[in-house]
Amino acid sequence: MFAPVTASVSRRRLRACECCDLVVALPALRPGERARCPRCDHVFAQRHAHAVQRTLALATACLMMLVLTLPFEFIAFATHGISASLSLVDAPTALTAESYPSLAVLLILTIVLLPALYLIGVIYTHAAIGLKLPLPGMRGIARTLSHLRPWMMADVFLVGVMVSLVKIAGMADISFGPSFWAFCAFALLMTKTLASIDVDRMWFALAGEPSAPTGTLPGMGAALQGLGSCHSCGLINACTAHEAHVACRRCGDPVHQRKTASLQRTWAWLVAALILYVPANVFPIMSTVSLGESDPQTIAGGIVLLWSHGDWPIALVIFVASILVPASKMIAIAWLCISAQRPDVQHARARVALYRITEYIGRWSMVDVFVVALLAALIQLGALMSVHPGPAALSFAVVVVLTMLSAQSFDPRLVWDTPEEAQLASKPLFQAPAQTSASHESPAMPGPVSSGSTASSPTVSPSQDDL
Repeated sequence: MFAPVTASVSRRRLRACECCDLVVALPALRPGERARCPRCDHVFAQRHAHAVQRTLALATACLMMLVLTLPFEFIAFATHGISASLSLVDAPTALTAESYPSLAVLLILTIVLLPALYLIGVIYTHAAIGLKLPLPGMRGIARTLSHLRPWMMADVFLVGVMVSLVKIAGMADISFGPSFWAFCAFALLMTKTLASIDVDRMWFALAGEPSAPTGTLPGMGAALQGLGSCHSCGLINACTAHEAHVACRRCGDPVHQRKTASLQRTWAWLVAALILYVPANVFPIMSTVSLGESDPQTIAGGIVLLWSHGDWPIALVIFVASILVPASKMIAIAWLCISAQRPDVQHARARVALYRITEYIGRWSMVDVFVVALLAALIQLGALMSVHPGPAALSFAVVVVLTMLSAQSFDPRLVWDTPEEAQLASKPLFQAPAQTSASHESPAMPGPVSSGSTASSPTVSPSQDDL
């Protein structure tokens, strides 16, 4: 049996896995190391050398590149002696003129507004940490960052730009403006910024590490002990199943043992996406006018056209992003919801892995939406050549958003909630002590903390070296 973690036993930080609910004690990590859940392989924390300075520098440079993408020319093309150019600021205006303000709002939100807010929040919180200043609103901003992160789509938009260029390369001469190269740098820096943020260290620096609830047992499920894990900061809180709302002791976010009405909300988003998926594939997603002749294209029709013209790599990208990924994702989410009602602990790890893949790939379906938005904003030469969004464009964009919301609503811990899992969780998974030798990926240990890591004073608050 494991001894409860109390002030006199250990200062090791405890976490409950957000994918399988196992309570573990995190090992001390060096730069380049990460701690994984020993049951489902979820990453608890990953350390970087000079994490605060690195993230602050990357986020500042990324925000500067985003600002530089706005005022200058993004892309231009010329055909039959007529030329046109486009900036990112012009794109929403052009879509609004085409009677598609919803696409304009989606474009400005995902490409400019939300990334700007996210980067400003990262700079604000990490500047406060680096300067050791208790700036107002730090915790609220840090909570918001976790909710904004899934909607960062700079890399998806860049792929959409490349697909658009292939589509019009045979019809016009294309040139790139300064904003295009700034956006390429922005997309790269955004990817690096997202990878550099150490959420575990950030919250420790912002608000410390409150003591674990008395009697917490590593190696058991959190729900079995009347505990819940904060989705924003990761702290374990006392939380019983019947309590409707418990505020996290560190960040103030609502804490639940399981996401409220997870399966109901997941099914609701999924059914709505399935309904809209039909018009998204039946109706034209865009209409191309060339020399006065209109050629409406569905998603499948556009793929066939690209393939017949020899552009099979781009056709394959569109097929994967616009047909294979959405359909596979909806099938996977439906299967996960069904399997959560008929759990099988032996296959729970594989189901959690499927959930992670499903959650990650969902945003890439937005590629086709960005292609339509960019072409419709750029190519407006009247009867000579023009592109107009079709009725399926908005439907498909909403399908992508709904499937993302569906995946975010699903609680992967439900696949472990069985009597068999409860019996397994009541037994130690490992007998190794929590203090382990360093490796490139150090597993978070569910076992008791060794005597060598016992605090010299009765406190659970770790020092910086314990991270």
